[in-house]
Amino acid sequence: MSTLQQTNSAALYQQRMTRYTTAMANGQPDQIPIRPLVAEFAAKYAGMTSQQVTQNYELAFEAVRRCAANFDWDAVVPNMVYVWGGVSQVLGSRYYAIPGVDIAPDTGFQYLEPTEGEEWMRADEYDAMIADPTGFLLNTWLPRTNRRLAPPGEANTIDNNLAMLKAGMAVMQYFTAFGPAIARLRDECGMPSALAGILKSPFDIIADKFRGYLGMTMDLYEQPEKVAKAVEAMMPHMLHVAMSTADANGQLPASIWMHRGCVPFVTPEQYDRYYWPSLKPIIEELWAAGHQTIFYAEGVWHHHWDSWLDLPAGSIIVHCDRDDVFAAKKKLGHKFAISGGIPNTLLSFGKPDEVRAFCQRLIDEVAPDGGYIADAGAIMQNDTSIENIQVMTDYLREHGVYSQAASPAPTYPAHTIDTPDRHIHAAHDRPAGTVEPWAKAKGALGEMTGDESLVRDTWQNLDAWASAFLWHMVVSF
Repeated sequence: MSTLQQTNSAALYQQRMTRYTTAMANGQPDQIPIRPLVAEFAAKYAGMTSQQVTQNYELAFEAVRRCAANFDWDAVVPNMVYVWGGVSQVLGSRYYAIPGVDIAPDTGFQYLEPTEGEEWMRADEYDAMIADPTGFLLNTWLPRTNRRLAPPGEANTIDNNLAMLKAGMAVMQYFTAFGPAIARLRDECGMPSALAGILKSPFDIIADKFRGYLGMTMDLYEQPEKVAKAVEAMMPHMLHVAMSTADANGQLPASIWMHRGCVPFVTPEQYDRYYWPSLKPIIEELWAAGHQTIFYAEGVWHHHWDSWLDLPAGSIIVHCDRDDVFAAKKKLGHKFAISGGIPNTLLSFGKPDEVRAFCQRLIDEVAPDGGYIADAGAIMQNDTSIENIQVMTDYLREHGVYSQAASPAPTYPAHTIDTPDRHIHAAHDRPAGTVEPWAKAKGALGEMTGDESLVRDTWQNLDAWASAFLWHMVVSF
């Protein structure tokens, strides 16, 4: 790349980053930022199959770079497909169907619900999980959900050991590849990464990866106190995952993918008892540490908007999937930025003039004073029309320019929060972020004849990688 190209990319990157962060802070930038979360759409645009980008993450990075180079957007995720088939395959994961292996090569990967009675966490295992969530993951959940690991009570084999070894290396390899991918987006395309940090609600972990939706639904009626204690036990671990992956510069938001805590999956009363009390303190802790969170609210969440208004102004960005983005602006826009809301069905099957008309309505009703980031309602897969994405981009670029100069984003008072009892308790022998704590491990290493702190630091660094592997199997894979 020439020096001129590098200079142009750097200037474009800064312009886009300023536009994006200003809007996320509920300010008015020079124009509406465009941040499409393109997944299998990127593969389609680059002439690749869903299998290719699920099987080879470097191809997924390349597909996104092609989009970033050719569409005038402001931010993208380096790989929104995200689930890498390599991890699932070396473990033999039971809860994914992978393109080209279990399903057709051009179908996006599928999550498989556990069958009734064969949930990944049995109904009588709450106490074990509550007492030691990390130990439960390692000893019970991971072997049960992955056919190449020895199930609880069975003898371990060399194949089981190899699967665990390869999986740990695969996760580390994949995560370390994101840094160079983000740098190439910046240097070659002048494109910021859209997100940094990942979070799931404690309730969604139980309802997705442990009990499944049917199991959780029964538990809410048959053993509600166990559910309440379980989501509380998960809180420090979800906070740690989010904090350990968050943007060190505090510019980009952490993302939470929300789906099973809304009506009609649970009642408003169940949301108030289980979902919100175990999530709100995590969001407040992230905000106190200088990190916004984007509520990627999959489904319909307007029943719960009043509770979100209890959060500090600016602490979240509200993303609309099936909710009415115009109603969200009226209800929440005075306190939080809004993103998304362009129907996926419109971008997939609508006519170009219908896309233009919807974008104009967004400009008129959601974006006039800033605080809006353009995107589809949900992650864009390969049924999305390339023509319609181009129409959306061109129309917003031409007509989404603010008539006055960009105004500074609101200044929030030092990311302060007013909730005095937000403390997240970690009452386990294995604190969040650890698998084998140093206090327990050092006795097995023999007498220290030199500087114990050097040994401790090495141990804790490697132990943190083991913890990241375990918890990202639940949160990310």
